[in-house]
Amino acid sequence: MDETIVNARLLRLSSILAPKGPIPVSKSTWWKKVRTGEFPAGLKLGPRTTAWRQNDVLALIKRFEAGEI
Repeated sequence: MDETIVNARLLRLSSILAPKGPIPVSKSTWWKKVRTGEFPAGLKLGPRTTAWRQNDVLALIKRFEAGEI
């Protein structure tokens, strides 16, 4: 499968944050860091729906693993 297609997926916050997801922060911390630019901004899909590009989340995970965050 083409890697650009795989990385073009959109992820909802529930699949990004622990306990189901790999990012070990709370929702409030996530949104605070999105506002400060430390975490990637999401894409508004509707008035109450936001999703994040999979490749942006994977880059964030690599930053966690490298100890940059």
